[in-house]
Amino acid sequence: MQVNEVIEIIGTVLDIAGVAVIAVGLAIATATFGLSLARGRRATDLYQAYRRGVGRSILLGLEFLVGADIIKTVAVSPTFQSLGVLAIIVAVRTFLSVSLQVELEGRWPWQPAPATGEPGGRESAPASAE
Repeated sequence: MQVNEVIEIIGTVLDIAGVAVIAVGLAIATATFGLSLARGRRATDLYQAYRRGVGRSILLGLEFLVGADIIKTVAVSPTFQSLGVLAIIVAVRTFLSVSLQVELEGRWPWQPAPATGEPGGRESAPASAE
């Protein structure tokens, strides 16, 4: 097997992994939502958690798909046309990732995370006594 064939296979495996991550993440988020509804929790209470679960699986899947596109385009057929197509694909997927992250966390990626339990924030650690 030649190097180009191996790289193409790796890119295809990453494509499949990206789609699988999205599909499995959606299935897990939906199953968790359904089970929580069956236990009597209100749908309005569960909606945000469901959206976060779906968004996270899409974000992770997009990372795999971008990696696959980069590997297949740069390593297999590095022409100006294929690099231009890659640039457009990466730009669109980056836009999707950033907008999903803003939706999930309620802030721009370059803004510091809130110190309290707000969406996307981290619980602040208690001050240590000296």
